[in-house]
Amino acid sequence: MLRIAVVGSGPSGVYTAQAILDQQDALPAPVAVDVLDRLPCPYGLVRYGVAPDHEKIKSLQGTLRQVLERPGVRFLGNVPVGEGGVSADQLRSIYHAVVYCVGAARDRRLGIPGEDLVGSYSATDFVSWYSAHPDAVGHGFPLDVASAVVIGVGNVAVDVARILARGADELRATDMPQAPLDALAVSAVRDVHMVGRRGPSRAKFTTKELRELGGLPGADVVVREEELVADPDYLDPSGLPGAAKRNVAALRGWAHAAPGERGRRIHLRFFLRPAEILDDGRGAVRGVRFERTAPDASGRVVGTGEFSEIEAGLVLRSVGYRGVALPGLPFAPETGTVPHERGRVLREGAPSPGEYVAGWIKRGPTGVIGSNRSCGKETAGSVLEDGAALAGRAVVGSDPLEALRDLGLAPVEWHGWLGIERAEAALGRTLSRGTVKIADWDGLLAAARRS
Repeated sequence: MLRIAVVGSGPSGVYTAQAILDQQDALPAPVAVDVLDRLPCPYGLVRYGVAPDHEKIKSLQGTLRQVLERPGVRFLGNVPVGEGGVSADQLRSIYHAVVYCVGAARDRRLGIPGEDLVGSYSATDFVSWYSAHPDAVGHGFPLDVASAVVIGVGNVAVDVARILARGADELRATDMPQAPLDALAVSAVRDVHMVGRRGPSRAKFTTKELRELGGLPGADVVVREEELVADPDYLDPSGLPGAAKRNVAALRGWAHAAPGERGRRIHLRFFLRPAEILDDGRGAVRGVRFERTAPDASGRVVGTGEFSEIEAGLVLRSVGYRGVALPGLPFAPETGTVPHERGRVLREGAPSPGEYVAGWIKRGPTGVIGSNRSCGKETAGSVLEDGAALAGRAVVGSDPLEALRDLGLAPVEWHGWLGIERAEAALGRTLSRGTVKIADWDGLLAAARRS
């Protein structure tokens, strides 16, 4: 039996496992794939990164589930890799091959004064809170303020702006945990400013995400035409790719729309670069100081020396992700990735037998969820090409699960995850809602044990 570990049960990990299984006839021995995860729950960012009101994207869990329930695949949650868990060397001794699909776990920083003031958070912190990530338990955000600033114009920025502007009644039917739902129900935030340093034609959000802002029953979208027309490609979008053209068209419609009076406002701002998060004198946020930018001949932006401020008591920074070094694996800090060749981990320039990467830790935080399919397929191809050499590697023990237990770990198997699902459905019934996520480690592990 060829024993393969895939570390990470998000899309990149599951797609890689699927690609290996689909082509396993090319291997010299039957395959057993263990999909490991630090959390007791599968699906990675599909569970903990997709906004709760995006049911269509969240339905991707069904596709991932089909793979994790295939013969030859075993889900093992609650297995941290690195500090406090199993080391990279130990995994190499237990499995013939290990594929790391650990994503990009850290937010990029702005590198400006005031970034660590009370009230300034990464957007990921906010997403983790409303998505019930167990590491976010007890996280309180200042929602008793009138204005919030979201720095960034990608899909995550759109998500957090939309959640801030939605009414709690609209979110009650989702699986959002009860504590965030209660906090949003009494939120005083009325103005959400989503700010980008480039023009509208260079924004990273997709048109579908952008247009959803215009469909919120309790919020109006506000744009400033003088910021839009400062972008030459807004004035003449003929040379833009299709997605950018559609974004420009949506923004043009809002610019020409009559002002609304729905109670909340989402302000889409462009050509503003954050210069400083301002202190209220007591160590908390009172606003953000921005420098006006302008496009140059190369399509980039340059500062103009003109500054303005937006008052806010909450700042959410959404300027991208970065990979984190995993103890025992090589790491390229300049790219935030593991050095590799077609997914094979490189140590001192040479492939390391039995070690592979896929997903964001392989290529950086680029692409959409579907991009992980081709990425995982390429890495799986390398695993298959190396099959004969992998089969010749000596491994310890007869079952990796027992080897992990011998290391003091308590893996949550698939039936434990099903127990968590049942407990979340029961929690929803007690709250007169649908399924409601359990948001703390103790609750998740207790539900898994009861199964």
